[in-house]
Amino acid sequence: MRIALGSIAFFLSGFAALIYQVSWQRMLVLPIGADVYSTTVIVGAFMAGLGCGSLAGGHIADWLTRTRCLVMFVVAEAAVGLFGVASRYLFYDWMYLGLGGLSLSPVAVAIVVFASLIWPTFWMGMSLPLLARAVTSSVSGAPTRIGVLYGLNTLGAATGAFATTWLLFPALGLAGSLWVAVSLNALAGLAALLLITIRGHAREAVTGPDLYDERVAIAGTGQWGFPVWAALYGVAGFQALSLEIIWFRLLGVMVKSSAFTFGMLLTVYLAGLGIGSALGSVVLRRVRNPALAFLLLQAFVALYAGATIFAFTAWLDTMPALAPFWTYFSSYEPFDAAAAASGFWTGGGDAAVRDQFIRLYILLPAILIGPPTIAMGASFPLVQRITVHDFAHIGRRVGTVLLANIAGSTLGAILTGWVALTYLGSAGSMKIVTATAALFLGLAVVSARARLRRWTMPLAVVVAALVAVLALQLPSESRLWARLHGATAQRLVVAEDASGLSVLKADGRSAVVFVNGIGQSWIPYGNIHTVLGALPAFVHPAPRDAAVIGLGSADTVHAVAGRPGLTSVTCIEIIRPQLATLQEWRRRTEYGGLAAVLSDPRVSQVAGDGRAFLMHGGRTFDIIEADALRPTSAYSGNLYWVGYFELVRSRLAPGGLAVSWAPTPRVLDTFLHVFPHALSFGDIVIGSTTPIRFDAAEIRARLADPAVQEYYYRAGVNIQALLAPYLDAAPRALLGATGTPRGDLNEDLFPRDEFGVPYVRDRTDR
Repeated sequence: MRIALGSIAFFLSGFAALIYQVSWQRMLVLPIGADVYSTTVIVGAFMAGLGCGSLAGGHIADWLTRTRCLVMFVVAEAAVGLFGVASRYLFYDWMYLGLGGLSLSPVAVAIVVFASLIWPTFWMGMSLPLLARAVTSSVSGAPTRIGVLYGLNTLGAATGAFATTWLLFPALGLAGSLWVAVSLNALAGLAALLLITIRGHAREAVTGPDLYDERVAIAGTGQWGFPVWAALYGVAGFQALSLEIIWFRLLGVMVKSSAFTFGMLLTVYLAGLGIGSALGSVVLRRVRNPALAFLLLQAFVALYAGATIFAFTAWLDTMPALAPFWTYFSSYEPFDAAAAASGFWTGGGDAAVRDQFIRLYILLPAILIGPPTIAMGASFPLVQRITVHDFAHIGRRVGTVLLANIAGSTLGAILTGWVALTYLGSAGSMKIVTATAALFLGLAVVSARARLRRWTMPLAVVVAALVAVLALQLPSESRLWARLHGATAQRLVVAEDASGLSVLKADGRSAVVFVNGIGQSWIPYGNIHTVLGALPAFVHPAPRDAAVIGLGSADTVHAVAGRPGLTSVTCIEIIRPQLATLQEWRRRTEYGGLAAVLSDPRVSQVAGDGRAFLMHGGRTFDIIEADALRPTSAYSGNLYWVGYFELVRSRLAPGGLAVSWAPTPRVLDTFLHVFPHALSFGDIVIGSTTPIRFDAAEIRARLADPAVQEYYYRAGVNIQALLAPYLDAAPRALLGATGTPRGDLNEDLFPRDEFGVPYVRDRTDR
């Protein structure tokens, strides 16, 4: 009963923690932006708090009775839950709405984020050492019980990642999901209180570590002391987080990431860790040499990660079982995960769609990251058996080992996420991580030197050299991304850094633009992106300054800049390599459209989050628009919700025009909720705070200007013919609904379209 209640408490605690982590991360990108720096700062602050809490919790646990450890666990859950209640008001109402965003230096942003997260994450970090000490009565059983608790906590986190992605966010939004997490904290605390009652701990005396003298000699812990093993577990954490970042980049491109991709990949990753820890705890007593087993498992993690990428890319177009992946990778459109999942859970829908969902969202991540994450999880009880020898210091040993692992993980996230991806790319980063197997294999040889005797060092050197050679055989950057786009390296222009991946796939002198694996636009110009840019530019009577969020193929920016009289066009792109691939394509093809926009002194490029740019820039514009973005793309809600449109409205100059692609009726309703005057051209909507003058004859006269004709002609675009359907069929003039209830709109904390929530409002009155 003691183990059962402890397991339930820790499972629920992990479940709640992942709901908080995902929800808080989405809330914090509102005031500080969604670029790679901001998201890494959030993750780093979260992990730093966990590490500090683990260390403090370990020391506190060793000075308390088991009853008081349980009481402190209840206090920790209550502290996290109370913060969960207040977090929406802190992160959204105060930091975002109240302060209008944090226009601070990067260092100041990091300090603010750390300060805001230190309280809940500190208490989360304390929970494992406290509960481990509370349910452990002897040092001989400590590694197994601690491993089981860690596994259940991680499985709870995996359940939280799954439930948040597929159930909570689509049903309740961010604010509603936080209340679910608070309830789980309460249930975890209740389980701990029941454990106190059942155990009858009242008779247990308050003791200090000096009163414990139970020690167990454990064989096979190697010849190194505790500091060395803590450091090695830190290196394991570095390896684990580096691989997580690389895997998520690779799988995000393969799956063509949607709002559901990250949560599903995180579910598989955490489930592997939890299963591995539980399995490792079960077989722990049978392991004669835990030190050697730990080192070999860590080497397996790196070698498996590299070997699967090597094999997958090598066999992708030759093995029949992989043919569906090759076909999908080469396609333009992403898979509709929301619709497919709906059919998958209910058993309905098309069988081929269900098969595709299983292949992309279950089978692919399970094969690539399942076995190594299981090995990572199995390493945790092993390192506990290696390091936990003294009952009096169980808490601090557990806490210190966790701190070392979290510190290594944080360093891995920073160095891999910020540095390695930028300078080495995913392929180079994978080679480096694969090469870390040499360290663990070499140490494994050294740890077994009693058997190997004089051959120890030569064998260690040979093993390390073989691993280094294997790492060098992994695919290059160009080959890796060519294979994962269903093409040859000769057809691709590739650029990658920490912010994302940009690929141009050539077909003669034409090219398809892919961003993070998803088709975005085309070169040459003359499609919906051209219309999206040119239409508002020529509807406005006299625009001077324009802002475009999203670069893509530069089609929209080029189209906006075709209006004479514009003095500046500012383009904000969050994926920095996008500009580099376009510049390379211009050098290769001398395409007139790209040459015009990339050499235009009026056009300036800004790298970063477009919404953050508008929030912090303080400038006003005559035209503000976002390039076309699929409504179910990850973080697409940032450009389709009420808060974004209100921000755009606040940055419009008098008589200015806000422009949006309207891919769903809900996006149109949300747009009309903010702008009292609007013109609808089907899937393009233009809004303003004042009535919009639309005179088709005047617009045609502007388009007939010889300078305008020449500008678009160099890009191969007949601008008059392209806009003729939009001018011939007069747009619908719509009156907005400012002040009316939000109903079924895309809201800041509930971007319904992004999560695939069905549209239910009746729009017959529009």
